[in-house]
Amino acid sequence: MTLLPFPLVYHERYDLRLGSHVFPAQKYRLIRERLLADGAADEADFLEPAPILDEQLHLVHDRGWIQRLKFGTLSYHEIVKLEIPYSRHVVDGFWLAAGGTLLAARKALDTGVAFNIGGGFHHAFHGHGEGFCAINDVAVAIRVLQQEEAVGTAAVLDCDVHHGNGTAAIFAGDPAVDTISLHQLNNYPSEKPASSIDIHLDDGAGDEEYLKRLREVCGTVLPHRPDLLVYVAGADPYCEDELGGLSLTLDGLRARDRLVFESAREYGVPVAVVLAGGYAAKTEDTVTIHCNTVLAARDCRANVIS
Repeated sequence: MTLLPFPLVYHERYDLRLGSHVFPAQKYRLIRERLLADGAADEADFLEPAPILDEQLHLVHDRGWIQRLKFGTLSYHEIVKLEIPYSRHVVDGFWLAAGGTLLAARKALDTGVAFNIGGGFHHAFHGHGEGFCAINDVAVAIRVLQQEEAVGTAAVLDCDVHHGNGTAAIFAGDPAVDTISLHQLNNYPSEKPASSIDIHLDDGAGDEEYLKRLREVCGTVLPHRPDLLVYVAGADPYCEDELGGLSLTLDGLRARDRLVFESAREYGVPVAVVLAGGYAAKTEDTVTIHCNTVLAARDCRANVIS
């Protein structure tokens, strides 16, 4: 059976052109190129997002923050906290990434699973950005879909090595959105607002412990059948990540992805994927991890249709 195009949302301006910065924003372009070169995706699979609308950002973010970010009037302290150089190109990239996550979420509701080959900027708060994150695209997508009554409940499963502090703070006290963060305890950020469920992993935790804890979380959250699961599929739990301190192997990360997609399939929960962090010593390793997430989702989808 011929599958319908697999929704992969991408824009060439996801590359923030940060040069030698530790955040390898060129990875988005490299992921697209690898998927095409390996025959894992066709041109027809790729969808180009429109920038998010300011009024949609205001559902999550302070208007002053959005205006300062948009028009280049950030304070020195705000730029330092953001940890990436400010430019018009960077701002456009964040607006497009947020539009991309919203598009991926819409497509996930239609097809069961969809990807934004970008996004996952989970350190952005209501009124400021930090840790390479200016706009919390995950929160914006959920709030837009709730406003449109396309979803009522949602869950965010954050498997980046770093705690999803911005997302946790934005949805704090909201019974309609579960936030789950599976992260290294002794790592950025130093202050970790409480998620609905926080799994604090010790330094050096490897495949076995990680998958055990993830399996427990999936078995707790997904039986409630949220209308949408946003999977923050960070590549930085990898054992050779320069900003991480966990010890997952490539095989372990593949098993992580399969576990998430198969669990969501079991309970009929649509999944929108965002890619978040990844800072391996070799950028090609980060690209491989992200591409493997795409392959895991495609395999799960093919098994459903067949």
